[in-house]
Amino acid sequence: MTLSPSVEVERKTPFWKTLGRVPWTWRITIGYLTVMLFIPIIAMFLKASTETPARFWAIATSDIALATYNVTFFTAIFAALLNGVFGTLIAWVLVRYDFPFKRLIDATVDLPFALPTSVAGLTLATVYSDNGWIGSLLAPLGIKVSFTRTGVAVAMIFISLPFIVRTVQPVLQEMEHEIEEAAWCLGASQWQTFWKVILPPLLPTILTGVALGFSRAVGEYGSTVIISSNTPFQDLIAPVLIFQRLEQYDYSGATVIGIVLLLISLVMLLAINFLQAWARRYDSR
Repeated sequence: MTLSPSVEVERKTPFWKTLGRVPWTWRITIGYLTVMLFIPIIAMFLKASTETPARFWAIATSDIALATYNVTFFTAIFAALLNGVFGTLIAWVLVRYDFPFKRLIDATVDLPFALPTSVAGLTLATVYSDNGWIGSLLAPLGIKVSFTRTGVAVAMIFISLPFIVRTVQPVLQEMEHEIEEAAWCLGASQWQTFWKVILPPLLPTILTGVALGFSRAVGEYGSTVIISSNTPFQDLIAPVLIFQRLEQYDYSGATVIGIVLLLISLVMLLAINFLQAWARRYDSR
């Protein structure tokens, strides 16, 4: 079988000349991702590879490391899911209702984006302390927030809330009210309309916001390090453990913990993306 001249020319063309025909937008994108994303991740794995497999496993599965994974991931999941509910409710109110100071409240939602995380942690620790505005009301009930794992959850909820609200809000703005009115005309109740008409197309967006909020909560350091007591096996989170390892000049040990965080976060994000794909297939039926 003989090949056409064009195919033979393509086979003889060097790889670097083929790359020369790639559009500039692709070159810039690949170059930027390589410098800002791929190289740092590869450097993390290379640094961790200086440890033997047995040593790597011992660091990653030490008692204090497992305790920090527990605090970090389960608290982040709780914060993301809670914001998935209340963030959707806030977006619904901001889109569907007009009320005084609506623009001010809408702008306030973005405050965790602009506020330095250390300032947020200091503010939350003060407000939720036993003498704070909210903490003084909870103290008689035996509820302590600041310098506990509950405080870590409050900080994660605070910094991840805007991700859910700002992800859901544009989709709600584009949804047509006529579909809801048609459901009402057919005898559907408000709850049936929400469950059968509104939620299915909105669910992938909510899951996207939850994934973004979860990712932000897992990587949070500035606010959680202030509002928690950073006590091992109680409220110590993985980012703080990494910083403690760096202070002890244990760079490879800190890198091992970072890689475990990276891998667990990646698995959870893939699971959320799978749920998004499932929700889209459900919506297309």
